Amino acid sequence: MASNAWTPISPPTRLAGADVMAGLSVALVLIPQSMAYAELAGLPPHIGLFASALPPIFAAFAASSPYLQTGPVALTSLLTFGALAEIAEPGSVDYVELAALLALVVGVTRLVLGALRMGVVAYLMSEPVLVGFTSSAAILIISSQIPKTLGVDAPDGGILENAWWSIRHGGQWEGRSVVIAALTVLLVLGGRRLHRLFPAALVAVAGGVAFSRLTDYDGPVVGDVPTGFPDLGLDLPWGSTGSVLVAGIVIALVGFAEPASIARVFAATDRQPWSADREFVSQGLANVASALSGGFPVGGSFSRSSLNRLSGAQSHWSGLVTGVVVVMFLPVADVLEPLPRAVLGGVVVAAVVRLVQPAQLVGMARRSGPQAIVAWGTFAATLALAPRVEQGVMVGIGLSLGLHLWRELRIDVPRRIDGTILHLEPRGVLWFATAARLERQVLDALAAEPDVDDLRIDLGGCGRVDFTAATVLGRLGDDARSAGLKVVITRIPDNVARHLERFS
Repeated sequence: MASNAWTPISPPTRLAGADVMAGLSVALVLIPQSMAYAELAGLPPHIGLFASALPPIFAAFAASSPYLQTGPVALTSLLTFGALAEIAEPGSVDYVELAALLALVVGVTRLVLGALRMGVVAYLMSEPVLVGFTSSAAILIISSQIPKTLGVDAPDGGILENAWWSIRHGGQWEGRSVVIAALTVLLVLGGRRLHRLFPAALVAVAGGVAFSRLTDYDGPVVGDVPTGFPDLGLDLPWGSTGSVLVAGIVIALVGFAEPASIARVFAATDRQPWSADREFVSQGLANVASALSGGFPVGGSFSRSSLNRLSGAQSHWSGLVTGVVVVMFLPVADVLEPLPRAVLGGVVVAAVVRLVQPAQLVGMARRSGPQAIVAWGTFAATLALAPRVEQGVMVGIGLSLGLHLWRELRIDVPRRIDGTILHLEPRGVLWFATAARLERQVLDALAAEPDVDDLRIDLGGCGRVDFTAATVLGRLGDDARSAGLKVVITRIPDNVARHLERFS
């Protein structure tokens, strides 16, 4: 059950043992995932650790969902790459600073929306837009990892072009990278079947590090990982704010769909209240914390939140435990330097492969043609505009609004004859934009039936009737009466009843 009010949601006064175990379990998954998602965002892997330390701690103090786990996520990482790849060299110092600035823009935007109690925007992205965007974004994420999993150095190009080039040049594949990536994917996907709490990503990372050390693996590895805590501050490239402002606002809105969906699902399952406003604030604080620590935009993770719930979390303090564990890991993070990059690629692929939803896309085409146009249009636009995937979302929103407007502009007036009685049953929304069409169809119906002497108009099928449409109906009724017809209008909406009461 959602609430946009600041409903008090009291956390336990002390940290429960179950929260400690749940937070620790999530941290063991978050550490390897965060490094993989940092690379997906075009950043050095250790930046993912910075974005996983303070953000879940800050989010814990304002979250309304007891299960939501915050940190780097695949879709937000892809959106970050799309926003920055064309204005700075991925991996460079400038790129890293811009990523932190982008996180700050995302954080401030969400804080403002939460403070203004505008959590309702969490519902504004239609399901067709989400399905189309999620599927195409997952394809792009998987495609971006193909060169890494095959151990090839693809030429500079787009995400899909690089993936296709890597696949076609089989002679350049690094055999051990392919095997490592394949085993990682199988381990992460299959580990869930062994046990729902099996730390497959951690096992894959530990196995990758051990393999690299024992065999003197000379393939691509993570490399230098700075140890210690990040420098806190806001020494950011403020002059570039205009370059990332629009992208940051889009990420703040689009990226919020995932944590909002997570919180809604768990709240409905456990019959608990949740507040979209508070989640905006918690996610805003998390992104500000990420900016302070040199990270990049973060969000709520469905897989880690599910693990948190399955691990027995009792409150949102489990997120604080997760962040503290990552902070404690930072001084020894260099143990991951020999980790094959193919492992990180496999972790990402395994995490997002289920987001590709061809069945939903095909099923939508069977159920509703207009909605399918929105879903498939969003899907195609996101692929075509990569890496600027946020523009694909905007295309989808535009299509969705266009569909809504098209529906609002449609008005059908079915008619039937019962003796000398003409029955008209308008269907649609009667407002100023459809009033002229309504008048024309009523006049056409009267002209086609010259022998009727009784006109009955049933407004029960109208979603809404505004003042202009009511005025048009009243004028039509008066004209029909002047022509000698009896006029009755039934099921008149309350908001216009006084304008049409003479016909009821």
